[in-house]
Amino acid sequence: MIIYPIIMRKLFDNTEVAFEIKSNSELDRAFYLFEMIKREPLVKIGTVLTKFALKTHLPVEGIIRATVFDHFCGGVTEQDCMAIIEKMYTHKVHSVLDYSAEGKEDENQFDLTMQKTLNNIKFGKELGSVPFAVFKPSGFGKSEIYRKLTENEQLNSYEKVEWKRIKERYDTVCKAAFNMDVPLLIDAEESWMQDAVDDLIEEMMQKYNQEKVVIFGTLQLYRWDRLDYLKGLHKRSKEKGYKIGMKLVRGAYMEKERERAKDKGYTNPICKDKEATDKMFNDVLSYMIENIDEMAVFAGTHNEESSYLLMDLLENSKVNKNDIRVWFGQLYGMSDHISYNLAKSGYNVAKYLPYGPVRDVMPYLIRRAEENTSVAGQTSRELRLLKEERERRKV
Repeated sequence: MIIYPIIMRKLFDNTEVAFEIKSNSELDRAFYLFEMIKREPLVKIGTVLTKFALKTHLPVEGIIRATVFDHFCGGVTEQDCMAIIEKMYTHKVHSVLDYSAEGKEDENQFDLTMQKTLNNIKFGKELGSVPFAVFKPSGFGKSEIYRKLTENEQLNSYEKVEWKRIKERYDTVCKAAFNMDVPLLIDAEESWMQDAVDDLIEEMMQKYNQEKVVIFGTLQLYRWDRLDYLKGLHKRSKEKGYKIGMKLVRGAYMEKERERAKDKGYTNPICKDKEATDKMFNDVLSYMIENIDEMAVFAGTHNEESSYLLMDLLENSKVNKNDIRVWFGQLYGMSDHISYNLAKSGYNVAKYLPYGPVRDVMPYLIRRAEENTSVAGQTSRELRLLKEERERRKV
């Protein structure tokens, strides 16, 4: 592996590039928001109070909109997001519009989410700043149906009809993505739902990834079985003649996964510790770059070492840093020091830009706050860099 000189290894320390598009007031808001988030008791209390306020319809949406929502989300509608998309794109950072309304369990809502996804595919066709579309499997159908299929339970007659509709929604958006040549990212779910998701995504890859990658699945790499799964998928893809696209993430449901495994008495699907998770992420990343002629990767990570590793892998493999098969991705409102410095250095970078009604996006926002309290060093790093930039601007 190439060891970059120290100046390259400090690429992500450049706060001037990282926060160039932020005004002083936006910088201050980010600083005070992360100051609050780093206090785990405050996040837990705030989460309970927010859920109560929204459930009882207290008038708190304005406060939420002005603080955590505007920091982590692009707006309520696609049009709300346009100014942010254009602003980021002036610094070569792309956007992935992500309709993030969650927790809905009816057919009308599933059809609405499908339509939002189709609209975002059209945005991707029209705008160079929006290179991907995305959807979450539970946005297209009931979680219980995915769970039953994953755990080999029989669907009832109504569920069979609903599963048929789920498959039709997948095919509708995948066909649109193929026809408009806009890659489509399909997010991951909890392990007890994921096998059904994986099987359906594999079916879509076989149908639409014959010539190049259009359809991407997602690997949550805090699961210890994901490299084996990828290798098996790779073998099947070579036999059947299609290419693999994967978004790589560490994962979003760790505590829930461990608790359910313990309660139900099955093997914990989560890596034993952070070190094992980091190794799994890096091993999968390495495997995909080694096989890049048959794959495409969207490396969704806020981890600096994994980002440096991908830079090393591209250099070693003689793959251009702007090769369209390789993308770095971060969430809007987080890790700007990675996103903007990578983009300035010529790599492909995209920010997930969530949007949707404030009440419906709250589950997403709560996960972001909880994630930042649970990941060791994440919030401290954000705060240190924000503080450095605030000090720099005083000079």
